[in-house]
Amino acid sequence: MPIGYESSSVILPVEATQSAPAVLLRPWRAADIDQLIEVCRDPGLRRYTSASVDSVADGVRWVRTQESGWAAGRRFSFAVVGDGPGAERVLGNVVLKEFADDGSTAEVGYWTAAWARGQSLAPRALDVLTEWAFGTFAARGLERLVLRHQVDNVASCRVAQKCGFAFDQALAPEPPRFPLEGHLHARRAG
Repeated sequence: MPIGYESSSVILPVEATQSAPAVLLRPWRAADIDQLIEVCRDPGLRRYTSASVDSVADGVRWVRTQESGWAAGRRFSFAVVGDGPGAERVLGNVVLKEFADDGSTAEVGYWTAAWARGQSLAPRALDVLTEWAFGTFAARGLERLVLRHQVDNVASCRVAQKCGFAFDQALAPEPPRFPLEGHLHARRAG
């Protein structure tokens, strides 16, 4: 079971491709709140995520939740941002969360800002998060990562497949978080 991890020291680079620039994964900061509010206005994002950040107060709560997750060693949420000086635009989010009591399984999740879609950002960021998770938590027993998405979220299904998360099973609806049927994908260490 993960415990007490220092968030400030974790910055993960995501390499550039021919069609997309390099980005960084880093813990969320209070300075990201205005951008987070802007990202969360996207109806496409709201359809598939529980992130509801409509005001500065919501943003403060959301960032504090991410910071608390790091401090407790139970939830590791990364802002996906541009790389380089002045390139701190929020492009997305990836998260490692919901560890099993024995630490053998955890869930990953992600979302991409509307203006950053179509650049293979989600699969690139998810690949880096996956490698970090298995490398960081292997000694604590992490063997399997799972990814859930609603059945109508075809883009998330493609991201899962691109990143080696094989279809595992169909999921029944779990309102309000998952109002429709879904898919569970899984990837094992190694």
